[in-house]
Amino acid sequence: MRKYLAKRILFSIFSLLVVVMVVMALVYSLIDRNVIFQTDDLWNKKTGNDRSYYEYMQFQKYGYLTLANYSSFLSAKYKAEIGEGFEQNAGYKADKEAISKKDGEYVKELGDIENESVKEFIAQYESEGYTIRYYPTETYKSGKPKGGSIAYLLATKENNPFLRLWYYIKDFVAFEKTSDVQDPALTDRYVRFEKDPYSGLFAIVGSGTTHKYLLYFDGRFPFIHQNWIHINLGTSFTAYRGQEITTVINKPSGELDIRRQQYPNMIGTDEYADTATDFHSLTYNANPNENERRLYPDNYTTAVLKTKGLSMIETSFVIGIVATLLAYLLGLPLGILMARRKDKLSDKFGNFYIIFIMAVPSLAYIFMFAAIGTRLFNLPYKFANAQVAILAYILPTISLALPSVGSLMKWMRRYMIDQMNSDYVKFARAEGLSEREIYRTHISKNALIYLVHGIPASILGCLTGAIITERVYAVPGVGNLLTNAINSHDNGVIVACTVFYTFLSIVSIILGDLLLAKYDPRISLSSGKGGGR
Repeated sequence: MRKYLAKRILFSIFSLLVVVMVVMALVYSLIDRNVIFQTDDLWNKKTGNDRSYYEYMQFQKYGYLTLANYSSFLSAKYKAEIGEGFEQNAGYKADKEAISKKDGEYVKELGDIENESVKEFIAQYESEGYTIRYYPTETYKSGKPKGGSIAYLLATKENNPFLRLWYYIKDFVAFEKTSDVQDPALTDRYVRFEKDPYSGLFAIVGSGTTHKYLLYFDGRFPFIHQNWIHINLGTSFTAYRGQEITTVINKPSGELDIRRQQYPNMIGTDEYADTATDFHSLTYNANPNENERRLYPDNYTTAVLKTKGLSMIETSFVIGIVATLLAYLLGLPLGILMARRKDKLSDKFGNFYIIFIMAVPSLAYIFMFAAIGTRLFNLPYKFANAQVAILAYILPTISLALPSVGSLMKWMRRYMIDQMNSDYVKFARAEGLSEREIYRTHISKNALIYLVHGIPASILGCLTGAIITERVYAVPGVGNLLTNAINSHDNGVIVACTVFYTFLSIVSIILGDLLLAKYDPRISLSSGKGGGR
C-alpha cells in the first residue's frame, strides 16, 4: 500500500507539472500577448511612449517578461548614495534629463547619449541578457513634445517558460512566520495557544506574523479555519483586478453580517458595538489611528468584514453535492429495478429516460426543466431573483442531478444484467436462496464494484462547478471561472483553474483506487501479495 501510494503521488506530481507547463506554453507562447488589452480601458486612453511603457508594465505583471526602468534604476542608485531627498540633487536631475535632452535639443538616438548613468544602466542589464529599448521624446515640427511621448529607457527580458514554472511552484505554498512583520518597533514575537474570546475555545495566535489568528474555530463550516498556510494559485489581473484566486473563490458574497460584538478592548466590559468586523482576520498595521488604538490592544487592527451568504466554491459545492446525493439515491435503485424487471414496463420507461437524457443536448433540457419549474412551481429562474434564498438552489440542483441519474441507471442496469448470468448466481439459486436475497447480497454488491471507483470523482467534482448549469441560472459559483478567464485572457486564472482541476482529478483517482481496494477483496494495492492488481 505504501509503495503504491508513493508511486502514485510521485507520478501525480510529475503529471501536474507537465499539465501546468503545457498550459503555460499555450497561454504565454502560442497566444498573442496583445489580446490582454482588448478590454483594457486604460490602454485605450494612452498614446505614444506612455502606451508602450504601459504595455511593458502589463506584460511584466502578467508574467510574460521582466522589466527594468531607467528612472527606477536612477532612483535606487541616488537613494543609496545620498539618502532621502535625492530628488533635489543636481546630479540626479541631470542624469534623469539625459535621456530626454542634450544641449537643449531632444535626443533622437540612444547612441547620442554620453551620460555615465545611462551607460551604467545599459551595461548592467545587457550583461544579464536584457534587451535595451529606447523611446525618444516625440515632437511636432515646431519642436514641442507630443502628449504622452516623454522619453523612456527600458530593459526587458523574456521569461523562460521553465523559470516561470519554477517561480510558480516556489511561491505555491507560503507559511506565516514571526519575521513577516517588518517593523523594528515590534519586539515581542511569538506563536502560542491562547483562549479565544470570540469562540470560547483555544486558538493559535501569533505576533510578528501577518495574521494574528493562525488557527481558530468559529460557527462557519468547516468550523476550524487557519491563516497559517497560504496556497497561492495565482493572481487575477483582468476579471478581479489584482485579487488572489484563492481569495476570489473563498470570499463570501452578500450583505454585511452586522452583529453586536465586542472589540478586543471591550472584552470584560458591558460595552458592545454593532459591527461586521471579522476579528479572526486581523492583520498587522504599523500605523494605527487613534480610534484603532482605543479599540485594539496591539497593532493587529486591520480586518475584513463578514458577509452573509456563501462563497463561489461553497455555492458550487452545495449544488453539486446535493445533486450527487440525489443521483445516487435515485439512479442506483432505479437501475436495480430495471435489471430485475428487464424488458417489462418499468424497464422500458427507464430506457426511454436514459435515451432522452443522453440524446437531448444539455442546454436544451436545462431550459426545458427551467420552464417547467418556473411556470408550474413558481421557482426562481435566476439565482439573484430569489426572494427565498434556498429556492434558488432547486432548479440548478435538479438540472445537474438528472443527467447523472440517467447515467447511473444505465450502468447499474448493465452491470446487474451481466452479473445475473454469472455462474455464482446459478449456484446460489441451486442452493435455494431467494431471488431477493440473491439480488441484495450478491448481484447488487458485485455490480457496484464497477461504480465505486467513480464516487470520489463525483464528490470532488462538485468543487469545480457546472459551467452550463451555472451560466443558465446565473449561479455565482466557480463553474464560470475558467470560461470567463479565457474570454478575458486572464492568464493567472487560467493557470490556477488548470492546477485546481488537475489536482482534484488526481486525488479522485487515488481515492477511487483506495475505495475500490477496500470494497473489493479481490483487489490489492500491495505488489507483495499474490494476485494483487
